[in-house]
Amino acid sequence: MIGDKINIVIIDDLHPCFFEQSGMENYRITYLPLISPEQVPAALFDQHVLVVRSKVYVDEVLCKNANALRLVARAGSGVDNLDTPWLDANNIHWFNTGEANSQAVAEQTLGMLLSLMANITKADREVRNHRWAREENRGDELHGKTIGIIGYGNTGSRFAKILKGFDVTVLAYDKYKTGFGDGYIKETDMEEIFEKAEIVSLHIPLTNETRHLVNTVFVNQFSHPFRLLNLSRGGIVNTEDVINAIETQRIIGFATDVLENERINQFNNSEAVVFNKLLSFTNVVLTPHVGGWTYQSYRNISVSLATKITEYYNPSEPLEKGFKEAQKFP
Repeated sequence: MIGDKINIVIIDDLHPCFFEQSGMENYRITYLPLISPEQVPAALFDQHVLVVRSKVYVDEVLCKNANALRLVARAGSGVDNLDTPWLDANNIHWFNTGEANSQAVAEQTLGMLLSLMANITKADREVRNHRWAREENRGDELHGKTIGIIGYGNTGSRFAKILKGFDVTVLAYDKYKTGFGDGYIKETDMEEIFEKAEIVSLHIPLTNETRHLVNTVFVNQFSHPFRLLNLSRGGIVNTEDVINAIETQRIIGFATDVLENERINQFNNSEAVVFNKLLSFTNVVLTPHVGGWTYQSYRNISVSLATKITEYYNPSEPLEKGFKEAQKFP
């Protein structure tokens, strides 16, 4: 079997079920979840497969000793820590596991949205401080609202599915995907989202094209104030511009699971100022990049990794379609 000749190095934590999946016993696996980023280049020598989460940026510098590398498997939905043009140019294949944690992200998106609509986190903080303010925490129902979903891949489509029970209008736009509209989801363009959406949810990868997509120009194209959800990557949103939009009430609620810089204990002075301003708003909900991180997704990601690696090395069942979809849609 070809798997007998394949070396796999894993540099981040995986669920133990990865090693229990059918066929994985045929690979030589080096499991190094505690390895430091500085030690990774040396560990890539004679390795055919690299399994990575978010510990390092996989590029030419990291791979200077990767004399045998043919596949990079990303445990998660994003690939912004992979230099994909360099990997492609060097015939190193890559994939992510966006389908494995899409339910977790969709549920987190709904939870953060409901928290915004009903002032749940704000009210909770107040009650803990012995303040019982009912009128100031009057909620706004989701029922009847128009929701714009930008990016209709694994997480965007799953979020739309979850919304079915709320009797809302769902408008969805994806620059790279068409033909997904049905009787419930309306496939549309950004112009209609700008005109009609009362809630906007981001489900797109971070690329040069999407970096700071949400900025003052973006916000000002909406015909009315809206609530914004970001369960993608922090760099898609220009935080300072969003803060300005909150102050001018162009954005009436902001929930984000991600930040432009998530090393919050290593902020420079300007980053600290922006972050503290964000913390001062009562209509902002923040979580520490846990949208795709549940007990179930932890296992699902490892199962997906094992399955895709095995299928990649099975020439009778190529993963071309699955690879392309995984690469393009978060």
